[in-house]
Amino acid sequence: MRGRSGSPSPLGATPVADGVNFAIASERAELVELCLFDGPQAPVEHVRLPLTRSGSVWHVFVPGIGPGQLYGYRVHGPWHPAGGDRFNPAKVLFDPYARVVGRPVIDHPSLFGYVAGSDGEGPADTADSGRYAPLAAVHDTSFDWTGDRRPRTPSADTVIYELHVKGFTALNPSIPPEHRGTYLGLASPAVIDYLGSMGVTAVELLPVHAHADEWQLSRARRTNYWGYNTLGFFAPDPRFGVSLHPLDTPREFKQMVRALHAAGIEVILDVVYNHTAEGDRLGPHLSMRGVDNRAYYRLDPDAPARYQNFTGCGNTLDLRSPLTLRLVLDSLRYWIEEMHVDGFRFDLASALARGDEAFDPQAPFLRAVQADPVLSEVTLIAEPWDAAAGGFQVGGFPSGWTEWNAHYRDTVRRFWRGDARQVPELTTRLAGSSDLFGEPGRTPQASLNYVTAHDGFTLADLVAYNERRNHANGEGNRDGESHNFSWNCGVEGPTDDPAVMALRRRQQRNLLLTLFTSLGVPMISGGDELGRTQSGNNNAYNQDAPLSWTSWTLDAEASVLLAFVRRVARLRASHDVLRRTRFLAGRAIHPPDVHWLRPDGAEMTEADWADPERRTLGWRLEGPATGRHDATASTGRETLLILLHAGESDVIFQLPEVPAGDWRVLIDTAQPDGAPIEGVPADGHWRLVPRSAAVLVTGSSATAPTRR
Repeated sequence: MRGRSGSPSPLGATPVADGVNFAIASERAELVELCLFDGPQAPVEHVRLPLTRSGSVWHVFVPGIGPGQLYGYRVHGPWHPAGGDRFNPAKVLFDPYARVVGRPVIDHPSLFGYVAGSDGEGPADTADSGRYAPLAAVHDTSFDWTGDRRPRTPSADTVIYELHVKGFTALNPSIPPEHRGTYLGLASPAVIDYLGSMGVTAVELLPVHAHADEWQLSRARRTNYWGYNTLGFFAPDPRFGVSLHPLDTPREFKQMVRALHAAGIEVILDVVYNHTAEGDRLGPHLSMRGVDNRAYYRLDPDAPARYQNFTGCGNTLDLRSPLTLRLVLDSLRYWIEEMHVDGFRFDLASALARGDEAFDPQAPFLRAVQADPVLSEVTLIAEPWDAAAGGFQVGGFPSGWTEWNAHYRDTVRRFWRGDARQVPELTTRLAGSSDLFGEPGRTPQASLNYVTAHDGFTLADLVAYNERRNHANGEGNRDGESHNFSWNCGVEGPTDDPAVMALRRRQQRNLLLTLFTSLGVPMISGGDELGRTQSGNNNAYNQDAPLSWTSWTLDAEASVLLAFVRRVARLRASHDVLRRTRFLAGRAIHPPDVHWLRPDGAEMTEADWADPERRTLGWRLEGPATGRHDATASTGRETLLILLHAGESDVIFQLPEVPAGDWRVLIDTAQPDGAPIEGVPADGHWRLVPRSAAVLVTGSSATAPTRR
């Protein structure tokens, strides 16, 4: 078989009528060879073809082959770790632009580019990795997208549900057995109806980019269940496919997206562009390390054999490099244009925006996204920190970005735990965190509000454990966050004490009600609405087992909690004042759009704000919802009163006098499903039992946007 010169664009493997064009970027390579394999069991390639160089791109056109062809690369150049170069043609490399995984990584010593025992900096290892290296497959772009429409839910109306494709569907009896744990399982009508019943407008999928397990986990016979260890930024992870044929994985992913879109649900991907599966200098030689180590990774300027590690995962991609920046931008556009996803949540996003050391709000990546006509129009969510000094940057991202708000999470947890001195900051968090996101061009929807996420305790465990229980991870319970602001309600772990269990369930309702009544974008962690527990494990990244999967055994308690979540979701959807697109102004306008109240119904004074033991707060949100300023804003007038009581004794709350009529109680967390026994307060008062919350309304109801 012979190749022709081909074209340097586009990068990756591009099938055409009479063959496939291959192109790969490497600035410092001296020779690049394309390796074609007969099948996944082939020990070595049956064809090896040299590529032509055009600038930093190497390319070749191969006639007579097409979709499904397995391939990899061998890249020649200097092996000089001390200078940052790690070329080793004995190692078959995965195409950074591969759209399909044709064969996953098979753990073997030959995958390592250096001689064992040399601390990653010694001589090159000459063992051939062809039998074990991950292989790409030429993709097939054919798919019928007819009728697919992006939901494009306004950010003010967005409710995000974070889930793991396998963990959320593996045990669901409503899904056909062969589809459980897969993209097609998530596309099932039962799952989509379930999400719609909670008012979910977007699913945020834990990583679905093709990944490889860390070699330490593989040696310990464990797996990276979460998938935050990317191998290929264009290829959907085959572990979530039903079919064993590589080309079917992208099709099944597209089927999932199309089904969710048909139900009005957006698809947001949790993406990991901050590091790769190759790890530190001791890690394997799988892809970019061998393609051009110095171009793709941030190397220690004082010791280039080592990597700058802003991620805590051994390496950091260098988005200052034009090749790497192009790779990430091309990947993002591919998932939007070819796979039809609606947005991204960027893991450890601060690492993507570092200059030589510090975070830079004008970093090339952030500016490129902002200027891109495709990327700037989708949902962009930052996890606004990384694992190194100066990385915590909540509030530091540009207009157009939403950010995970860790200040919100921690303040709400501390308040309901009963900590002192929480009320002043709590009001800021409830009102959209204008201290963080109040710059011109930003809105309350820049704050992604959450109480729990995949990383940390589940909601049920947050109120049942003071300490993590991560022994199952095999790391001596040293992994995972140790500062969780959790409270076990008096007993650590499982208990049969009915008083403790009742308090725990009420605390879950309090946290959920607070989440859905705060200004910003709420995010639910998958399974929390069913009381999902991980038995105190707050770092279940390597637990691909029922411990971390969602149980669909709906006992009475789970059913009641689910009913409560549906109730608070309807509350949010039905009241424009909870979905304002402008920050509250308070007394800066007349009449004020918010009043902060103490239990006697009077407004908070400076002395009240300074009281460290204050644990009860009322906030009165005034209609009409002039803050929305869009076509869905209602013309109705209403006032909401939200009462939060984290104290240990009953409180009688004096309700403010209102001209529009009597107060009606919509939700009371003292009741298991939130429905108050008496919906109309007697004598202008409402009793709050210890650690409870309530929502009241008066005036004409606002007209909510049409919901599923």
